[in-house]
Amino acid sequence: MEDKIRYVNKSTYRLKVVKSLNTEAKMPREISADCNILPNHISNVLKQLRENEIVECINPEVKKGRLYRLSDDGLKVLKKLD
Repeated sequence: MEDKIRYVNKSTYRLKVVKSLNTEAKMPREISADCNILPNHISNVLKQLRENEIVECINPEVKKGRLYRLSDDGLKVLKKLD
């Protein structure tokens, strides 16, 4: 778990995205607006966080309007960040 915490802390973008997903599932566009980060950067960050099992897509079969939320590990990481 410490590795995941360090991984998130190494990037302000990853940190902002994890904190943005603290309460509910969101679409990338909503995360982008919350974090004040360009949408193409959000896509890259979400991909990185998914690969590290910190974030999960709850409707991967959908092409537009995908929803992302913190995984169980992501929730643990968020608790340690606060």
